Amino acid sequence: MKKKIITSSKFPVSGPYSAAVEANDIIFISGQLPIDPATGEIITDITKAARQVLINIQTILEKTGLDMSNIVKTTIFLKNMTDFPTVNQVYADFFPQEPPARSTIEASVLPKGSLIEIDAIAIRK
Repeated sequence: MKKKIITSSKFPVSGPYSAAVEANDIIFISGQLPIDPATGEIITDITKAARQVLINIQTILEKTGLDMSNIVKTTIFLKNMTDFPTVNQVYADFFPQEPPARSTIEASVLPKGSLIEIDAIAIRK
């Protein structure tokens, strides 16, 4: 099995983990927070936060030569499940056709006080 760590200054990592790892044409993307890459700050508006998380995932995929259509599974962690309809609307913009399988979980505490975190698994087609 070949294993490749995906890194870039566009998606900083703040701990003992990799932003993404590719193993045998499967890309495992660690949970992404709504961090504004220009400021390093957490976005606190749920609509903007959801969009930024998905943009961060998109940026990681671009580094591997892939796009959002390569994602086969996501997990969304929400601080508050009442944000689900809002997040769902933003999410639909990134997956207009053939969306990936998905789980959504409410979590009482997310890293850095975030309202949302999303991880993903993508494959090379």
